[in-house]
Amino acid sequence: LWRRGALAEFAQSRGLSVQSCDKTNGFDWQAVKRLRTEVKQFKPQVMHTHNYMAHYYAVASKLGLRIPMIINTRHSMGAKALSDRGERLYQLAMLGTDYSAMVCEAARARFVEHGSVRADKAVVVRNGVELSRFEMRSDAARARICAQLGLNPSAIVFGSVGRRTPVKCQTLMLQALKQVHRAGVPASFALAGDGELRSALEAETRLLQLEDSVRFLGARSDVPAILQSLDVFLLSSRSEGYSLALVEASASGLPIIATNVGGNAEIVQNGVTGMVIDSQNVDALAGAMLLMAKQPDLRKNLSQGARDWALQVGSLEAMVNSYEGLYQRRKPAPLTNQVSQLSA
Repeated sequence: LWRRGALAEFAQSRGLSVQSCDKTNGFDWQAVKRLRTEVKQFKPQVMHTHNYMAHYYAVASKLGLRIPMIINTRHSMGAKALSDRGERLYQLAMLGTDYSAMVCEAARARFVEHGSVRADKAVVVRNGVELSRFEMRSDAARARICAQLGLNPSAIVFGSVGRRTPVKCQTLMLQALKQVHRAGVPASFALAGDGELRSALEAETRLLQLEDSVRFLGARSDVPAILQSLDVFLLSSRSEGYSLALVEASASGLPIIATNVGGNAEIVQNGVTGMVIDSQNVDALAGAMLLMAKQPDLRKNLSQGARDWALQVGSLEAMVNSYEGLYQRRKPAPLTNQVSQLSA
């Protein structure tokens, strides 16, 4: 919609055509016209958009054109207030939309409850990952990363992958690690990812005197290898949609400790694949970390449970099959009062 994205070159290398609408700030009718030109030339059987702004631009561009199926995917829980102009335009666009695919049940419930999407148009299609990229965690891989990073080989290795931003609450993991140390349990922590809080997290590490046990790995292209080297995966976010980091950790057979926000509990089954804790509760996080550290048999059982879940639910193939089924589904019957409901 705005400009060519990071995946444009990859898509073109697979024989796909990539166009940019070059949208400017504010509502840009020129971007709508560019998109309409592409739609008229391509004559799609399915128009599939992602998130709210792209959707109302796409629906505006296809007015008067016959497209058999219009589908939108909402990737998030709606970080902005659901009363803002963008959401109102999204609601209007949904009148001419067949389905909105939410990435988790929690997101579906939120958008339906708010009235952004009619219940009969709201479906759940969970994102999946390419499972062949992820191998089961192993003690050998763990030993290698400890040697590479200079970590205590006898300490349990906790880890996480994610942007260093406020919503991820990564300071919480450092504070919980300090409590684990105070309990006399040797533990290390590795964080892959970069972002605006990099300096603040490094300063917090020094303040807590955790320099010997914490490693910040920065942005990495070898995430599957890092996951294979961990003992337990942590996610301390205060807000999530459907976390692919958790799906990837599950695919690597990692026991998970995650906060009970967004769709996390749809990935992490308490006592089966990991532990779900209250958000922004450092004592709960530290307690779960201590339990994992002290019970290797529990970790082993949760590890297998996580991998089994990923094989059944978390694959790219499962996601593709769900979307193929959605593309072929019958359209929901129209409601004559939906315009008046939106106006109200």
